[in-house]
Amino acid sequence: MSWLPDKDPVLGDTKSCDALELVIVPRTRDLGDGFAVRRALPHGRRQMVGPFIFFDHFGPVEFAPGSGIDVRPHPHVALAAITYLFEGELVHRDSLGCMQVIRPGEVNWMLAGAGIVHSERSSPEWRRHGGRMHGIQSWVALPVADEERAPRFDHHAAIRIPIIQRPGARLRLISGAAFGASSPVAALSPTLYVDAMLDVGAAVPIPDEVPERALYVVEGAIECDGQTLSPGTMAVLRPGAAPLVRALTRAHAMVIGGAPPGGERYIEWNFVASSRERIERAKRDWKKGRFPKVPGDEIEFIPLPD
Repeated sequence: MSWLPDKDPVLGDTKSCDALELVIVPRTRDLGDGFAVRRALPHGRRQMVGPFIFFDHFGPVEFAPGSGIDVRPHPHVALAAITYLFEGELVHRDSLGCMQVIRPGEVNWMLAGAGIVHSERSSPEWRRHGGRMHGIQSWVALPVADEERAPRFDHHAAIRIPIIQRPGARLRLISGAAFGASSPVAALSPTLYVDAMLDVGAAVPIPDEVPERALYVVEGAIECDGQTLSPGTMAVLRPGAAPLVRALTRAHAMVIGGAPPGGERYIEWNFVASSRERIERAKRDWKKGRFPKVPGDEIEFIPLPD
């Protein structure tokens, strides 16, 4: 998915306490029709958490009958894009010829590698009735050795995503290993991604299997190390910290993290790479039409920003 990210990092308010290195308040962007995006990463003081280099929370928004989402074909290189919905549905199409409807609880994991083009749109059936759309779009940077891998698209049905039940908590392990379970999602580096639903008063630990972690509050209020986190905030944990998070209300949060991919990463438009030269080459290739087309969505595309 492409939300035409700003070229410069997005700044937000920051605070810190013992277990929390940084609390990010994302800037909200209105993409039209009341469709809002909160971008937590990249941030002016924190580009990445583990391999996560881009984190957008979109919606919730109610689409009237006849309307929907149209993210036209656009390219990616040297990253994996993860689409995860709480509400609604989207139709993914890509230049490998894959076509997949994604619904809440399912995982679309798209490895761009050497280059892929994809689109995400509301289906004609969904548009007829309209409805709510709400979810997370994130990107993870690939290890240098994997940046030019052949692109791949993996879809994981909701039933395949492990669910861990704790008192007052329901934890879905999107990626990685934690709470005694392992996800089937095939990341190329140690990556942690958890969807946590918490009842009032429920307390759970932040998994410490990976060196870098952050907690993003989708809904409700959560206390972490004595600090209250409100919806739309991301708390980056200090290395080695092992705090409990406690739900002050019924709450919904995401835990992200992993091992850094190694070395510096550059991000511009829809491209991520370990060298500026690779990004410049991708920009030239897109501008000159060298990327492959998306079967079934060959006419429209998002042009390279000036």
